[in-house]
Amino acid sequence: MAISYQIVRALCAAHEPGDIILSGRSLERAQSAAADVLAEFSYTPKRVWPLRLDITDDASIEAAFSQVQSQFGRLDALVNNAGTQLDQQQHPGGSLTSRQVWDQSWSVNTTSTHIVTATFVPLLLRSADARLLFMSSGTASLAAADNRALFVNAVPDAGWPKMDGAAVPAYRSAKTGMNMMMKEWHRTLINDGVKVWCVSPGYLATGLGGGVEFNRSHGAGDPALGGAFVRDVLEGKRDADVGKVVTADGVQPW
Repeated sequence: MAISYQIVRALCAAHEPGDIILSGRSLERAQSAAADVLAEFSYTPKRVWPLRLDITDDASIEAAFSQVQSQFGRLDALVNNAGTQLDQQQHPGGSLTSRQVWDQSWSVNTTSTHIVTATFVPLLLRSADARLLFMSSGTASLAAADNRALFVNAVPDAGWPKMDGAAVPAYRSAKTGMNMMMKEWHRTLINDGVKVWCVSPGYLATGLGGGVEFNRSHGAGDPALGGAFVRDVLEGKRDADVGKVVTADGVQPW
C-alpha cells in the first residue's frame, strides 16, 4: 500500500482539525482513497480533499495549483511523495529500454518533483510555519554505497550482460539527485522560514519495484511506519534536523 495513503491515515488519526489534500493521477482513485480513510477514521476532525495531479504533466500541475490556490489560498506543508522504481522493467526481457528506465526514473523522482515544488512554493510562503518534504531512500546514501552487506550493493559475477536482479541503479541515482535538490531548496528558502527535509522511511512493503508481496517477502516493513514517521516530521518532532535526510532513527549519512 502506498506511503501516501498511510500518511493521510496517520494525519487523520490525530485529533487536531485541518484540511488534507490527497492527490493522485486518477481523481476517481483519489476520491476512493479519501472515502476509505474517512470511513476508517469517522471521528477525525480532519477534512480530506481529493485532487487530480499528474506530476509529469505541466498542465495538470498548473490546474492543481489553481484549484488549491482558489480553495485554500495557502499550503502549510507540501509532501512530495510521488516516486517510481523501474529498474526491473529494463531489457532484456523487460518492457522498457535502458534509456526509458533512466529517463523516467529521473523525470518522476527528481525533475517532476522539482517542478511541482517550484509551482506550489508561492502558497507555502503564505504559511506561518511552512514545511516542505521530499521522499528519499536508504539506497541514495553515498556513504552507504560501499556496504556490501546491503543487498543492493552486492557485487555481481564477472561477465556481460549482468544478471543483477537486486540492483536499482536508475532509482537510487535519481533519489540521490533528489537529495541534492532538497539541499538546494533548503538553501533557497531558508530566509523565507520554510523548513525543508528529505524523509528516508526505510524499506517498506509498497508497490515500488517488485510490488507489495515481493517487498514484504524480502523483509520490507509495514508502510504505516512511513506514514507515522512523516506525521512526526510535519508535527515538528524533527525540526532540529532541517535541511537533512532524516530517518526514523536519526540522520542518514550522505
